[in-house]
Amino acid sequence: MNKAILHPKVQQFIAEHLKSDITKLILTGSPFEEVSVQELASQIISKLKSEHKIPSWFTNKDIYYPPKINIEQTSSEITANYKSKLIEGETIIDLTGGFGVDCFYFSKQFKKVIHCEINEVLSTLVKHNYEQLKIKNIQTFSGDGIEYLKKSKEKFDVIYIDPSRRNETKGKVFLLQDCIPNVPENMDFLFTKTSQILIKNSPILDITSAINELKFVKEIHVVATNNEVKELLFLLEKDYHKSITITTVNRSKKELQLFNFKYKEKAVSTYSKPLTYLYEPNSAILKSGGFHQISNQLNIFKIQEHSHLYTSNQLIKFPGRVFKIEQTLLYQKKKIKNLLKNNKANITIRNFPKTVDQIRKETKIKEGGDSYLFFTKLTTEELVVIVCKKQQR
Repeated sequence: MNKAILHPKVQQFIAEHLKSDITKLILTGSPFEEVSVQELASQIISKLKSEHKIPSWFTNKDIYYPPKINIEQTSSEITANYKSKLIEGETIIDLTGGFGVDCFYFSKQFKKVIHCEINEVLSTLVKHNYEQLKIKNIQTFSGDGIEYLKKSKEKFDVIYIDPSRRNETKGKVFLLQDCIPNVPENMDFLFTKTSQILIKNSPILDITSAINELKFVKEIHVVATNNEVKELLFLLEKDYHKSITITTVNRSKKELQLFNFKYKEKAVSTYSKPLTYLYEPNSAILKSGGFHQISNQLNIFKIQEHSHLYTSNQLIKFPGRVFKIEQTLLYQKKKIKNLLKNNKANITIRNFPKTVDQIRKETKIKEGGDSYLFFTKLTTEELVVIVCKKQQR
């Protein structure tokens, strides 16, 4: 950690060059003897990435930023605030502290927070930032969080873990045992130190596989912002054996969409051809797998078992996008080519044998406009195009 970066003139330079071309900046070189141009570039890139992700830190002039990979891996303030409200108590330990945004929000809910980070430089940097943010109830520890717990006699109200995938793990599908720390392997030990564990996971983790690897899962939260799933949160409670609640959350500037259901609860969808309104679930619901539960709870029809589109004659409040159906056509290329006056539309495929690019190439339909075309399959196995306009909320 180069403290010269915190000099007011260096910080002013960083602030003035947030929108600069980094390549040109590097070629120009550093105007400061004690700060390299590479260090300046790293601070500029990471601070810029924090502008919307961690806005309250971005506005603080004395925050020291880590390499961009740490910013990319850290929780946003929105998701950190959400998870801090899921747990309670007086003491919490974060075994995989990272850039420390989660602990920043835990410190608002708990009297004592311990931030463990195996990377010594990052740990030092985080300690500095907490001092600038005037946070007094977080202790930082540079080292392995599991080892810290093994040496400590203290028990905590909550243990928080954000496991990272091992570098050698390939492909999109992975298990918790493929991560560091290996939570399943340490599960029995962890429950000697707490009665509650909150685990943050990547959106690509398979929910069912994770449940099978863990013990005492009480709640699962699928958290999305602006219709992009950011985190899967697993809340474990010692000796809990009842049904698991799955909560889906999608937060945008306009609204907060929530939908809850019980894992493995029996739910049967009802089916119909497209009616007056079309509903497309948000990404959190699609990730959760609650396809029959949403049909059941909201009393709407599913268009086809694997299409994950819904319909009704009466307009309802829905956690996702809502459209007014103008017409439904059998999929025929010639008809679709002559369908639009300005030859522009937003295209979505659901359970359809062709990609969006293939459809655009065949039909010459350009992206944009206020028409929405859903290429999908009905219960009759017919391929159709549902022509819609977005419904104003």
